[in-house]
Amino acid sequence: MVGITFFGNVDLASVAIWMFWIFFAGLIYYLQTENMREGYPLQDDNGGVSPNQGMFPVPGDKTFHLPHSRGSLTVPSGQRGDRDDLALARTAHTPGSPYEPTGDPMVDGVGPAAWAPRRDMPELDAHGHPKIRPLSMLPEFHISAGRDPRGLAVVGGDGMVVGRVTDVWVDVPESLIRYLTVDLNPEGTGKTRLIPMTMARIKADRVTVRSLYAQNWDGIPQTRMSDLVTLLEEDKITGWFAGGTLYASPARLGPVL
Repeated sequence: MVGITFFGNVDLASVAIWMFWIFFAGLIYYLQTENMREGYPLQDDNGGVSPNQGMFPVPGDKTFHLPHSRGSLTVPSGQRGDRDDLALARTAHTPGSPYEPTGDPMVDGVGPAAWAPRRDMPELDAHGHPKIRPLSMLPEFHISAGRDPRGLAVVGGDGMVVGRVTDVWVDVPESLIRYLTVDLNPEGTGKTRLIPMTMARIKADRVTVRSLYAQNWDGIPQTRMSDLVTLLEEDKITGWFAGGTLYASPARLGPVL
């Protein structure tokens, strides 16, 4: 009989558990190497190859064909590089020492105002349509709850009125407001900028933005198109507002007790 002549002295339970452990080890190896397609090989603070790359090797190239005619992406070798020549200086020669800005950190996009070199094209939904659009161009959308911010004055962290809200930008698939359009000219001549909704507070008679002061609003990065915002523009805009939390005024750089 087969059970006597072949499996008579084999512990099938032991074979099963060893097969599971071998499979599980292979799964960990596969997942870890796939996780290393972005950001590897590791670099040190000076941009050189880090001596400690970890126990797993960098995987071979894999090409992803992007949807909606957006080309292809090969990783890890074809990933986008980091920004070069950042306006930062190392405070000490010791590894791990912090860097400090050498110019205007909000203009240079460093520190809290940093941005990543994302694709300079709008984010698309599953159907290939731009996700974020102005509400004024979406007749099927309207604000059904909460206070409509359009027409309210915009007040910065220094208490100065800098403009008024003229439109809101909606994440269409999520039905969520992402940005507010602020007109910085009292006469309404179209000198507009975008405010990330997460950096604004809508009150009864105003919209407050604590991170920026009056002198910071002109420098907000602008969009090339009046009805679309690209991934790169989004990163630069949000970086500007985030950086203002620390860099809007020299007084904010000091310690807070």
